[in-house]
Amino acid sequence: MKSSMVLVAKGKKVLEFRIKAGELQGGAETEDLVKAIVGPSGNLRAPAIRSGKTLIVGFHPDVYEERLS
Repeated sequence: MKSSMVLVAKGKKVLEFRIKAGELQGGAETEDLVKAIVGPSGNLRAPAIRSGKTLIVGFHPDVYEERLS
């Protein structure tokens, strides 16, 4: 199953990337998504979980409460 949305929590900000038919929507570039989800070590930032078709990267309590409850 492919994700249709990627939510990236960075501090108090939450970035939202929408994907349709394998293409990023809203003018986002692949480079922007990669910079958001990859940490300084070159690995996927933690925590990273998938809920349905949504990939959540990083921790933000409001996102977790909304998406996982």
